[in-house]
Amino acid sequence: MDSQSIVEALLLGLLEGLTEFIPVSSTGHILLAGHFLGFESAGKAFEVLIQLGAILAILTVYFGRLWNLLVAFPSDARTRRFVLGILVAFLPAAIIGAMAHGFIKAVLFESPMLICVMLILGGIILLWVDRWALKPRYTDVMDYPLGLCLKIGLFQCLAMIPGTSRSGATIVGALLMGTDKRSAAEFSFFLAMPTMAGAFVYDLYKNRDILSTDDLLLIGVGFVASFVVAVFVVRSLLDFVSKRGYALFGWWRLIVGTVGLAALMIWG
Repeated sequence: MDSQSIVEALLLGLLEGLTEFIPVSSTGHILLAGHFLGFESAGKAFEVLIQLGAILAILTVYFGRLWNLLVAFPSDARTRRFVLGILVAFLPAAIIGAMAHGFIKAVLFESPMLICVMLILGGIILLWVDRWALKPRYTDVMDYPLGLCLKIGLFQCLAMIPGTSRSGATIVGALLMGTDKRSAAEFSFFLAMPTMAGAFVYDLYKNRDILSTDDLLLIGVGFVASFVVAVFVVRSLLDFVSKRGYALFGWWRLIVGTVGLAALMIWG
């Protein structure tokens, strides 16, 4: 393994931490960047396993909130309903992700043109939803009904198409069903914990026989980089979207998707 591979892993880790919790598709960005850098990982495991850094980042930032939920869980019905809501929202992606894992990794992850198209379509949808004067009915994630949680979970399944964005799909779904911008992002944070942890464990299990020591070193570099950057993003995002909405991320997606399409047409 050469120093170039380590630098590429570092850059991709920084990109993962920056984009995981904002609605621009971290997987789409990493796959596109890896395509143009010529970065290859065994079984496309690197792109999934470095999410561990982002998982630990959100656990670190939300530790106090998670501890309070754990303490209140045995005695507080509202807390139990919230936790059940997260699990209900997680189930569709867990089932479909396990069933379609091979197709996602072998076909969708190998389609940079599809990623660019989804980035552009998602950007248009995000800009449209952000400008729509929706009147929220739900402003606190603790009060989301179970039916709403399930619908958000179904929206999350769209993110199995790289370029769609897990956070983007859940946030747009939540906004369309009557939540405000801040609580939609916060619910996406909580839903990310079981979803990303499940994807990490399942992908590690599926690729356990093909990962080498060099692969693990690169994953470690990407993990540390994604953790550091993701901590900053998680701490900043809720206040940002409360004040400015999601338009910036919609334009971001349009620019990256358009530039990516142009680059694919020129260089392949």
